[in-house]
Amino acid sequence: MLADHRRETAAERLSPRRRFLQAGGALGLAGLLPGLATAQGTWPTKSVRFVVPFAPGGSSEIVARSTAAELSNTLGQSVFVDNKPGAAGNIAMSEVARSDDQHTIILGHIGTLAVNPFIFEKLPYDANRDFKPVSLLAKVPSLYVVHPDVPAKNLKEFIAYAKAKPGKLSYGSAGNGSAGHLAFEYLKMTSGVFMLHVPYRGTGPMLTDLLSGRLDASAIGAAAIIPFIKSGKVRCIATGSAQRLPQLPDVPTVAEQGYPGFEMTQWYGMLAPASMAPANVAKLSTETMKAVRAPAALERLRGDAAESIGGTPEQFAQFIASEQARWKTVIARANIKPD
Repeated sequence: MLADHRRETAAERLSPRRRFLQAGGALGLAGLLPGLATAQGTWPTKSVRFVVPFAPGGSSEIVARSTAAELSNTLGQSVFVDNKPGAAGNIAMSEVARSDDQHTIILGHIGTLAVNPFIFEKLPYDANRDFKPVSLLAKVPSLYVVHPDVPAKNLKEFIAYAKAKPGKLSYGSAGNGSAGHLAFEYLKMTSGVFMLHVPYRGTGPMLTDLLSGRLDASAIGAAAIIPFIKSGKVRCIATGSAQRLPQLPDVPTVAEQGYPGFEMTQWYGMLAPASMAPANVAKLSTETMKAVRAPAALERLRGDAAESIGGTPEQFAQFIASEQARWKTVIARANIKPD
């Protein structure tokens, strides 16, 4: 009887452990291994912070807010945009690269992913190793615009005017290595003109000086500049798109005006830090593709001349690699340096 009693007591001592392993222990392991808890589809468990590494007022914010609005519906948790500009996007990229809260993502961009790796000797992040591609979100054609005081009605007239005043005209961008900087340097290389580049800390501040006449020209994402074109505050002399835009049917492309094959578009995608669990990335990618193709998002982006894309993480990774190869050459030829 005593032996039986001891065996029973030992079993009783073990039963709480068994219950822990069957219930609470699984939760404890899930806390240590994020992918375990999220594999059942419970992620996200709180609001998701969508970091935009640029100042408000540009195409980046338009694309991010449109995507965030739709994702808030599909994920079941709010997705809010957090603008963190500075150092050509490097500050935000570095912060998100180190994030491990499973609820922080970032807007990837031609500048931070395909330009910065080739203009900075040392980056606080690795564009390929520190992030997981989620999905390509949208492409936005660059529009070449001038202040109304510039006596040029089209690209041909503008190039002739710039060649007659070498180094006298200025163009602004959101910063060294920004999409606008690349777009104008690409045009300069193609056309053989020389103009002074004035970098700003974001599209918004640059637009202020362009509208006031302190700058002569700029290349800006269609979504951010079309309202100012339609109001007559700036004149669009060419579009960087492959075809004319429905919103500006009378404005010819750069290719139409003597430079066949020329195309310049900005692009935006979603990235997760490398620490994000694969199950979370997979779910985020699936829901993001739904979000960018939702009727409301398509209409919203189309109104801003942006093309909604979507796609898998693998497709986005391949796209990033191709863009890195393309712009590495342009950067070397233009000798683009950071601020």
